[in-house]
Amino acid sequence: MKKSSLIGHAVEAYDLVTNGKNPADSLLDTFFRNHKYLGSHDRRFLAETVYGMLRHRLRLEWLLEGTHLESAVNAGHRVSLFVCLMYLVVFSHEEISLLLEQLEPDPEEKKILPDILSDAKARNDRFDSSVDESMDRVTRFSVKYSFPGWMVERWLNEFGESETCALCEALNTQAPLSLRVNVLKIDVEGCRRALMDEKVKTTPARYSPVGLTAQRRLNVFGLGAFKSGFFEVQDEGSQLLAYLVDPKPTSKVVDACAGGGGKSLALAAIMKNRGVIHALDTNSYRIDGLRKRIKRSGVDTIRVHVVEAGVLPADLEGTADNVLVDAPCSGLGTIRRNPGTKWSVTPGTVAELSAKQLGILTHYSRCVKPNGRLVYATCTSMREENEDVVEQFLGANSGFELLEPGAILRRYGLDSLGAEKYFRLKPQLHNTDGFFAAVMKRTN
Repeated sequence: MKKSSLIGHAVEAYDLVTNGKNPADSLLDTFFRNHKYLGSHDRRFLAETVYGMLRHRLRLEWLLEGTHLESAVNAGHRVSLFVCLMYLVVFSHEEISLLLEQLEPDPEEKKILPDILSDAKARNDRFDSSVDESMDRVTRFSVKYSFPGWMVERWLNEFGESETCALCEALNTQAPLSLRVNVLKIDVEGCRRALMDEKVKTTPARYSPVGLTAQRRLNVFGLGAFKSGFFEVQDEGSQLLAYLVDPKPTSKVVDACAGGGGKSLALAAIMKNRGVIHALDTNSYRIDGLRKRIKRSGVDTIRVHVVEAGVLPADLEGTADNVLVDAPCSGLGTIRRNPGTKWSVTPGTVAELSAKQLGILTHYSRCVKPNGRLVYATCTSMREENEDVVEQFLGANSGFELLEPGAILRRYGLDSLGAEKYFRLKPQLHNTDGFFAAVMKRTN
């Protein structure tokens, strides 16, 4: 497809994503289904361009302001076009002259586009090479890395400049394609060879004993190895959470907020397809998806339940050896996969989620039997959703005590990940999604 047409499609998809309520990956999937004529190379260009525009949105808008574009063209869709062109020139390093030649702008735009794009590129270069004294620290970080000011300010206060820089840079990169080998059907090396037979190169994951990392982005769902249930697509950090739960083969486990069921399936493999796992969720659509995954994976120990909020199945109260509460959260640890999350989360969102998370944790803690374990987890870096929730829960529930994650992870050769009071995975350090978890034991 011609570059001019691809840019038009990118602008259309970008407007869809920025105005939609669902995550960017879901909306892009819908966009591609509605444009079946797009080839794999076209889809790759569109995905990379739209994600790039989302990742660098604030900085691109700042560059746009510096060009006085509003006096030259109409707002709305045309501004999205100019943002797209700026992204291609500034961050993808496409030549202005070649881009315009392929774009074939109308005569009026042909007069102003080269100057606007050139000015934006020069302004961007000056920003990186000098310090603007008119900008305070938070604003500069916000523009430099394209994150909302409130978010940057919290990270600066909690982590300091160096770690905030590293975190923002990591979140602005593309996440690797991580696979969890289903060892109930095949071992890791066997899966690697099966993928190689389908021209897919992988390497062992850095931490997960059952993980593989694909060397390039591709649609793995059409592969024979996937259809045979040899692997699931799952971030390495999510795989590691299952080891932190540490169920025995005979355990009774509750996955309280199961969602798509990735962790339930990982737990079933650790348990060697023995014992029982109760996968609970309030969303019937997600549970239906889990049923399909269970069938493909060859697991027969997962019991799925669609539950109402605030209602606990009577046969689960006080009976579970292990309870995992992977609570609904702001998802800031997954920004590499869904950069639109930057712009959808607000301080109000975080405060609202924090209260909801405490309620969910308290509710499902009732499933834990004496001496059983409770794991609270999120995929966010916000203290309000992490430490604050756990500390409030422990303060109100004297029958639970905090356990050190290191003692659990040591059994799996993962000592280095459990050196702190809480379990943390950082994109800038571990190249996983950002995760937080606390392990607690019921003492009475």
